[in-house]
Amino acid sequence: MPTQKKQINDAVSFIRTKTDSTPSVGIILGTGLGGLVGEIHIDTVIDYSEIPHFPLSTVESHKGKLIFGMLGGKKVVAMQGRFHYYEGYTMQQVTFPVRVMKFLGISTLLISNAAGGMNPHFAKGDIMMITDHINLLGDNPLIGQNDEDLGPRFPDMSEPYSRELSALAEHVALDLGIRLQKGVFVAVSGPNLETRAEYRFLRGIGADVVGMSTVPEAIVAAHMSLRTLGFSIITDECFPDALKPAELDEIIKVANATEPKLTAIMKNVVARL
Repeated sequence: MPTQKKQINDAVSFIRTKTDSTPSVGIILGTGLGGLVGEIHIDTVIDYSEIPHFPLSTVESHKGKLIFGMLGGKKVVAMQGRFHYYEGYTMQQVTFPVRVMKFLGISTLLISNAAGGMNPHFAKGDIMMITDHINLLGDNPLIGQNDEDLGPRFPDMSEPYSRELSALAEHVALDLGIRLQKGVFVAVSGPNLETRAEYRFLRGIGADVVGMSTVPEAIVAAHMSLRTLGFSIITDECFPDALKPAELDEIIKVANATEPKLTAIMKNVVARL
């Protein structure tokens, strides 16, 4: 089994046969949030299936393409589709693309997801900027032997989401007239949605929204000293005493409807970096 560094080098070497782009910004597009690609002046598109050691997305709404181009005057690389722990991948596989993007040149990572809202002040269709997170996935992408070339053994997590980038995003949202909520994201393994008792528990420990992604990527980004900014689109309301069954079609519909606002925020944040 090749080492993680060898796998990263294999992937980067292959990508370099397709593009010599040195992106400064990496973007991970979550469920129903692939539309930002339409704003990128695309140079190169590479299918995940072509890249050595890249997992393949098994979720229908995730396209599975690595996209290089210009956004807001900056060179970017965007993941159109991500990987989830519930798909059966290891945490190292889930976060492998983040490491590859770092070695391609990025210093800033923007992450988006679709999430369930548990804060009663949030409504379906709101955008929440992630200020902090709770890892309840039961695993961590940094478990195992540490490679000091990738990052320290015990990375600090006092600021997993950059306060500087968060302040910039707030200014951008204000200028655009888009309401931006702020709060804590909790990651659970999934793939089932939560019970009423679980929603009460998650709200009780301080979480505002719940999802099945983002936290592993943010941990690895912190490990490699990337500045990270995260957003959740609240696609369903998870209030235990008024809980209705959640339909995947409805979740994707809400994500698609709210996406233009998030796209506008992300594009303008990148332009002002």
